[in-house]
Amino acid sequence: MRIIEINRSQVSEHQALAPLAVPGACGAQGYLWISLTREEFRASLAEVQQILQSLCLTQLVDLHVADLLNDQLPSHFDYTSIYDVLVFRRLANGPGQPAPGNGKGTSTGEPPLVARRGPPVLRRVDTRPVGFAVFDRVLLSVHPEDGAVRDAFAVRLLAAGSADGQGAPALDARATSARVPTGTADLMLRVINQIVDGYLDLRRELTRQLDHWQTELIDPRSRFTNWSALMETRQSLHHLDEICEDQRAAIQDWIDLLETLPSPKGEAEQRERELIMVRSRDVLEHIERVVHHVRRLEQNAETAVQMHFSVQGHRANDIMRVLTVLTAIFLPLNLIAGIFGMNFEFIPLVHKADGFWIAMSAMLAIALLLVVIFWRKRYLARTR
Repeated sequence: MRIIEINRSQVSEHQALAPLAVPGACGAQGYLWISLTREEFRASLAEVQQILQSLCLTQLVDLHVADLLNDQLPSHFDYTSIYDVLVFRRLANGPGQPAPGNGKGTSTGEPPLVARRGPPVLRRVDTRPVGFAVFDRVLLSVHPEDGAVRDAFAVRLLAAGSADGQGAPALDARATSARVPTGTADLMLRVINQIVDGYLDLRRELTRQLDHWQTELIDPRSRFTNWSALMETRQSLHHLDEICEDQRAAIQDWIDLLETLPSPKGEAEQRERELIMVRSRDVLEHIERVVHHVRRLEQNAETAVQMHFSVQGHRANDIMRVLTVLTAIFLPLNLIAGIFGMNFEFIPLVHKADGFWIAMSAMLAIALLLVVIFWRKRYLARTR
């Protein structure tokens, strides 16, 4: 559980939820980031609802609570007149093992994630949803049991807040917003951006793995046998494409909602709205980059498989061509040997002392002549 209060450029962390439920506990100019795992959210739901009632004058709807507790929910966006709910799937930490303390499945009865076979990079395609409830003064985020994204971003946020508090003040609002989020929506987009960066790293690992397999598939002298891992990779790429499509649809719905809101009247509010729109479009662009690259990897894998079978077919044709040429060379020689092997008493050259050498010379000359003819026609050309 991480409870962080952000007041202007100051960032401080609280250790418990209970003191924050008192009216006035949070500064009037600040907002809270309450980050919990699903088990912590289930155990402290009453306290969270009390804080939301105190600071935002509302509580989470039961259906949204169920969405935040669901460990198998795809990326999607929903909203009310007071708050927004965004579920975004992040990469699981580890080879798809179930979360600790929840080995019998999720709260909705869904089975836990199953470890994938094949290279270690494939196991990272398994994902877990991160839920965000965005209020004006509270950002509630519900994470998987490891909370890796939450802890990594919290460290950066606390470091940025301490730098703003200890060093020289920022020159303008732009410098301050570059280090500390200006609001709950800005904070959520920064966390989501960090999640998308994980997909970009996974994209690079998949590229290296597929490049290695493509080299083996195209090499005519190699015998590629790792077909099961290649098929797993293609399925994982398709699964990753579906995940990113859901993520893109959720962020696009969020952007569409922002565009329908009335324009703020104040200059500061207008700038904050523009900053949120810019960050939203930046996250959407990163997701589209992942989708584009994943689809290109799928096409490259399919092309490599087709080229592999094409190379193998070409190699088989070369072998059959050489065997056919050798057979054509020895056919006249077999004919001559068959003629002289007939059981006739009088056959030319049979009773001559040099008949054997004449026949062998003729057979050798015919064989060399056929080799020269086939070589000029490139039936015996050397292949690389």
